[in-house]
Amino acid sequence: MKISKRVNLMQESPIRKLLSYSDDAKSRGLKVYHLNIGQPDIPTPTFIYDAIKNYSEHVLAYGPSQGLKVARDTVAEYLNSMKYNVDHKDVFITTGGSEAIVFAMMVAADYGDEIIIPEPFYTNYNGFATMAGVKVVPLTTKVEDGFHLPEERELEKVITSKTKAILICSPNNPTGTIFTRKEMEMVVRVAKKHNLYILSDEVYREFVFDGKKHTSILEIEEARDISIMMDSISKRFSACGARIGYLVSKNPEIMKGVLKLGQARLCPPTIEQIGMIEGYKHMKSFMDEMIKEYQDRRDVVYENLKKVKGVFTRKPEGAFYVVVKLPVDNADEFAKWMLTDFSVDGKTVMVAPANGFYATEEMGKNEVRIAYVLNRNDLKDAIEILSKGIEEYNRRNSG
Repeated sequence: MKISKRVNLMQESPIRKLLSYSDDAKSRGLKVYHLNIGQPDIPTPTFIYDAIKNYSEHVLAYGPSQGLKVARDTVAEYLNSMKYNVDHKDVFITTGGSEAIVFAMMVAADYGDEIIIPEPFYTNYNGFATMAGVKVVPLTTKVEDGFHLPEERELEKVITSKTKAILICSPNNPTGTIFTRKEMEMVVRVAKKHNLYILSDEVYREFVFDGKKHTSILEIEEARDISIMMDSISKRFSACGARIGYLVSKNPEIMKGVLKLGQARLCPPTIEQIGMIEGYKHMKSFMDEMIKEYQDRRDVVYENLKKVKGVFTRKPEGAFYVVVKLPVDNADEFAKWMLTDFSVDGKTVMVAPANGFYATEEMGKNEVRIAYVLNRNDLKDAIEILSKGIEEYNRRNSG
C-alpha cells in the first residue's frame, strides 16, 4: 500500500523539521533559544481568557458555517475603523488563517492551475497549494532590494495561461518587508489586465515600524471584485492556539463559493470566536505597547546582526521576522550543527533555514529566517551565540 502522491509532494516544514534535534539538545541539558518559529512570548490578553471562561451556553452546539454573526460584525467593525467599508456579509470566519488561505486558493483556482507568490514566502503556502491542487509559481525577490517587488514586467513574465491568482503577504513573513501602496497598485493593475484574483495575507497588519504604513488590498477600490483578504488573530492577540482566522471579499460569488467549502467542514470553533470578540473590543488597550515591544526587539536583533562578520540583511519594516544571509555554505547543515555540536555556557540557538521559504531550487541556501519573538536580553544573547557559532563552524570547515 502506498500513501497518496499529494502527501509525498508536500514539503517538510523548514520551521519545524529540526525539532527532533532541538528536543535532543534539551535532553542533554541545553537551553535552546527558539528563533525558528513565530510563537510570541507576549501573554495573551486576559480579556480573551475571561470571555471564554464566562461562556455559559448549556450545549456547545454547531455554529453557522460562516461564523457567528456577532463575530463577523466585530471583524467588520474593526476593519471599518480603518475605513475599509466592510459589511458582515463580506466576512467569513475560518479555523485559523491557514484555512482562510486554503479556501481562498480553492475558490480562485482549479486543480492544476497556478498561483504566483513572491519568494521567499511563508513556507506553508507550499503545503496549502498542494492540498488545493494548485501549483506555486515563484516571483523572486532579493535581500539586497529589501525583498521588495521587482518591476511590473518581471511579474508579467511569470504569468501563463494557467495563472489564476497572485498571492501577496504584507507585512511579510518571512522577510519583514512592507509593500508600498505603489507596489500594491502595480499588483492590482497586473491582476486586472490579466483577469487574475489577488489573495492578500494581512495577518501582520498592525506590525509596522518606524512610522511606515501598511496598505490593505481593501483600500484599493479597483481590486474590489478580484480580491480576497486573509487574516488571523494568532499574532495580533498572541493567541496562536485559538485557531481563529477569517477571509474578506466584497465579491458575492467568491463568498458563495467559500460558504460551500465552509459547510463541508461544518463550522469554525465557537468558544474561540467569543474570545476573539473580546480581544477586538479591548485591542486599543494593549496593541500600541505590543508593537513598540516588537520594534524594540527588531532593533536589538538588527543592530547585533550588523556586528556579525559576513552577515548581510536589511532592516525589517514590519511583522517580526528577518531573513539573514550568513557566511556559511549550507544554512541547513549549519542550523542542524548548532543544535548537535555547539553551545555557549549551556545554551544554543535554533533558526529556520531559509531555503524552505523559496520555491526556486538553490535559492536561500545560505540564508536563515529569524523570528524575534523572545525578550530583548534573550535575543541579544542568542545573536551573540549565533555569531560565535558561525565563527566556529567556518573554522572547522576550513580545517
